[in-house]
Amino acid sequence: MTTLQAGPAGRAGRPFGTVLTAMVTPFTASGELDLAAVGALAERLADSGSDGLVVNGTTGESPTTSDAEKVAVLRATLEAVGDRVTVVAGVGTYDTAHSAELARQAEKAGAHGLLVVTPYYSRPQQAGLLAHFAAVADATGLPVMLYDIPARSVVAIAPETLLRLAEHPRITAVKDAKGDLLAGSTVIAQSDLTYYSGDDPLTLPWMSVGAVGVVSVISHVVGPHVRALVDAAAAGDYATARRLHETLLPAHLAMSRTGGGAGLVFAKAALRLSGFGVGDPRLPQIPATPEQTDQIARDLDEIGPLR
Repeated sequence: MTTLQAGPAGRAGRPFGTVLTAMVTPFTASGELDLAAVGALAERLADSGSDGLVVNGTTGESPTTSDAEKVAVLRATLEAVGDRVTVVAGVGTYDTAHSAELARQAEKAGAHGLLVVTPYYSRPQQAGLLAHFAAVADATGLPVMLYDIPARSVVAIAPETLLRLAEHPRITAVKDAKGDLLAGSTVIAQSDLTYYSGDDPLTLPWMSVGAVGVVSVISHVVGPHVRALVDAAAAGDYATARRLHETLLPAHLAMSRTGGGAGLVFAKAALRLSGFGVGDPRLPQIPATPEQTDQIARDLDEIGPLR
């Protein structure tokens, strides 16, 4: 399979970069898109070590943003940093036709790649997953990162299915939030698929078995630390990588404070604590409580500057 290039950060074996932030979507106080803040946040993340950004994913509140809003967020991000980082557009839904249409809209807007999540709610069979992902990949000429997250989608992408999907010329990577390192190692060993940790606490374990980086949430506020960890692991300096992994443990704890797997709630609270407000989440997500925010602040204070 030919590995495609995917924007400024793309290169052989690392088609989307190595530290991608799953970017939140900034809203105004009245709940509308704040496109100025979208661009400013994208620049902030690029300056903090991200060589890729994923917009309109779960952390970007894709279930509660309209198709037009998704395009607006993508365009604002590309305008701000599209010449500096790889910009990946989340286009996955539980409707194959809708996902393919979102993929075409993202390509037209200038996205460098696509993130396509396993269809949720409908619980398709593995043959259905094959057909779904292939249809979305066939809709554009962009490289595709599959998003395997059975905690949200119920159905996991089986290793055999991933190996079949690896034969598609535009399916180049996997964001793994399944946490099965044995299954992932098997796919890495038997295909050209590039793996990214989709769960911040597992970045180091994933890189130890062949992943190239992470699609991160905590990088909203500790980006230089995440960049240093990934670079150390990529260089084979696992003593430094482990030290940085341990340094980041309070950030992982902080992300768990809001419950419900809602990393976006943590990220918005943490950004506000850092002096960069991005508004509250849209329902059904709710903002961090004052008590949760205080806990997050105490956790993040334990990390300190990168050394």
